[in-house]
Amino acid sequence: MPLVSIAGELAKAKKGGYALPSFNVFEMKGCEGVFEAIEGKRAPAIVGIFSGTFNEQSSPAFAAFIRSMAEKPSVPVSLMLDHGTSFEQCLKAISLGFTDVMYDGSQLPLEGNIVTTRLVVHAAHAAGVCVEAELGHVGMGSDYATFGAEKKGFTDPAAAERFVAETEVDFLAVAIGNAHGVDKGKSHLDMGLLKEIRKRVDIPLVLHGGSGLSEEQFKSAIQAGISKVNITTDFLIRAASSI
Repeated sequence: MPLVSIAGELAKAKKGGYALPSFNVFEMKGCEGVFEAIEGKRAPAIVGIFSGTFNEQSSPAFAAFIRSMAEKPSVPVSLMLDHGTSFEQCLKAISLGFTDVMYDGSQLPLEGNIVTTRLVVHAAHAAGVCVEAELGHVGMGSDYATFGAEKKGFTDPAAAERFVAETEVDFLAVAIGNAHGVDKGKSHLDMGLLKEIRKRVDIPLVLHGGSGLSEEQFKSAIQAGISKVNITTDFLIRAASSI
């Protein structure tokens, strides 16, 4: 079936108390494996392209390849720009047929994040595309001791409520102790904070930076309100170990 926005499936996941995976892909062979797994499990999923990869000259051809692959599965699949760095980059992704885009203004002051996210949302919604944003900042696992362990950059529930209301964003990535890449140490997710955000925000919540979390931590996060889990680092580690 053709690509579709993942919004409808995430709404089902939120209501049903489960989460959908978002798999970042970087090249055709790995992408084929992701689609084989999606069809094998007969479960909806997101295929993501990281903003750094998206800047490469081959990105239009790669997006076209993913669109053609998405015709094969019998379950809904979406194509998402991951960690879009600007309004212009999000517009380019929309023009290439992406069904969902993430704009990441998490390192901006709250007001600046709201302004640009709102612009992206208005442009995307006009094209039938849904938008993910990030509030709080999910840092790198290599620096975990200087932010996650001290609860720096965590998502503020009151700010999240305001952010969602003013931007009309569709999904929200939160910072609750998670970290991108391999952690130096052990991540500790603040489930109480996640539950408070869930009380104030009624849209699907997203977990980035899950590498190194235990199965029990994933289950607890999903039970507390996470509806989408991004997967990248595990792919990279597996690919590197097979060389």
